[in-house]
Amino acid sequence: MTHQQMLAFAIVAAMMALFLWGRFRYDLVAVMALLAGVLAGLIPAEAAFSGFSDDIVFIVASALLVSAAVAKSGVMEAALARVGPYLRTTQSQVVVLVGVVTVLSGFVKNIGALAMMIPVAFQIARRTNTPPSSFLMPMAFGSLLGGIVTLIGTSPNIIVSRLRGEIVGEPFDMFDFAPVGIGIALAGLVFLAFGYRLLPQGRKGAASLDEALNIKDYITEARVTSESEVVGLTVADLHRMANDEVKVAAIIRKETRSSSPLPDAKIRENDLLMLEGEPDALESAVARAGLKLSGEHRRPRTDEATDEIGVIEAVIGPNSVLSGLSAERIALYERFQVNLIAVSRSGQRFKERLRTITLRPGDVIVLQGNLKKLPDTLRDLGCLPLAERDIRLGNARRSLLPIAILAATMLAVAFDLLPVAIAFFTAGTLLVLLGSITLREAYEAIDWPIIVMLGALIPVSDMIRTTGGTGLIAEWLSSTASMLPPAGALVLIMVVAMAVTPFLNNAATVLVMAPIAASFARQLGFQPDAFLMAVAIGAACDFLTPIGHQCNTLVMGPGGYRFGDYWRLGLPLSIIVVVVGIPLIMLIWPIR
Repeated sequence: MTHQQMLAFAIVAAMMALFLWGRFRYDLVAVMALLAGVLAGLIPAEAAFSGFSDDIVFIVASALLVSAAVAKSGVMEAALARVGPYLRTTQSQVVVLVGVVTVLSGFVKNIGALAMMIPVAFQIARRTNTPPSSFLMPMAFGSLLGGIVTLIGTSPNIIVSRLRGEIVGEPFDMFDFAPVGIGIALAGLVFLAFGYRLLPQGRKGAASLDEALNIKDYITEARVTSESEVVGLTVADLHRMANDEVKVAAIIRKETRSSSPLPDAKIRENDLLMLEGEPDALESAVARAGLKLSGEHRRPRTDEATDEIGVIEAVIGPNSVLSGLSAERIALYERFQVNLIAVSRSGQRFKERLRTITLRPGDVIVLQGNLKKLPDTLRDLGCLPLAERDIRLGNARRSLLPIAILAATMLAVAFDLLPVAIAFFTAGTLLVLLGSITLREAYEAIDWPIIVMLGALIPVSDMIRTTGGTGLIAEWLSSTASMLPPAGALVLIMVVAMAVTPFLNNAATVLVMAPIAASFARQLGFQPDAFLMAVAIGAACDFLTPIGHQCNTLVMGPGGYRFGDYWRLGLPLSIIVVVVGIPLIMLIWPIR
């Protein structure tokens, strides 16, 4: 082993130790490894930041942005709401939720697919009194299984594709992963449909901020238009459409008020509905029914291109100028350029028009306005902003546009009309331009620590190759596998990738392991494709810990899981992946 190889391995070993220690975040660890490589003379200074211009960085960032836009559209939430009432058993809930997440993860970044389905899972859990812990971890594992089906489902596939292009001259295509990925995903889904029983029962997640605030009785006002889906339906129909999470407190028709309308009361065009419920339930009901919130025709003013219209939740202070007045009397929109979207007062149900409610200290209100000016406006009004949480009421609508753009992007990639990076970068740009997601939300959707880690680790992983380290490790693995059959060699690579992923992060594992696997294959006289596939699947299928993949981490708190809970369900699933995956890889990608 040369002096340079020893330095390179020492840097990687220190990096892995820091990943395992967890004292420093993974992006900082990657940056430290990059700096160490440059200072040691193993990475040329002019190539130190080359990783940040790599296609993979733009693909991952754009995929996260597209995922956020799809999640914001609420289309999947609306679709599942129709089948929710039929999911009466825990097993049926697990099958549907895991199945949907698995399918979505093939076409949307798996972390995005899981994030958009977690609120739906909590709705179903709340409605059926099922512990969310019964299906949150299976959903996370399903998202990992679905991610291995297509090129853009998960970062390891994207990285392996790029590395294959460097090694054999041609990257993997969009659906090259599908034959193996679908088989593994189906086997995993069958196991999870029964295996969820291995999880501890009755675990409760940490209380969310929404639960801590516990504001459930907001009242808002919405107009029935000619395009509304509830025209001609009854109040009971609207309640069912909202899963009984929203109540019609009053109907105002031609200035005639009908308080507490009967369930069979008909809803007509131009009716004004006073709706009561939680903010998310109100937003969902308004969007699904095609209603128009009062004040929507009064768009708050924006002075600059960077200004955005949003909503904020606040409590009226004791010395507020709103105290004792209504929004109409104080001319709230005309004087302050904000719309009153909803009001909540503990222990009271409102029947009057939103604009005529006499506000009091302690009332909680939702205001819509220019996000840049809202903090100053709240100070002028004497209101105190509540702790930040995602209130979409008055700020989101169901839209098929993100789905259409995602579908067009997938087709463009599948038929080689555009490179993957350009296709997804175009999709992200269009979604922002067409208003499906704001610039602020776009930047928030991108997981910047992951982007920094990727940009820093690409030169670090290349450092192992340029110093001859990959060939050296491949020789060690070759000697270990020399007495193994070809299938045993593939198992060795996949299991090593699975074992390393919890410490290196799946993207980092591929960056380090894929060149080693390719060299390993050459040492044994095999084709590299099967070994690259084994690395991608092994790195993507980390089911043993909550730290190896963000999807596992995402459900840990909400599901009330402990570190040791993951192996209960994850170990048998990992064995299934190896048992099913290796024969499929050898069938689809012959190693000789």
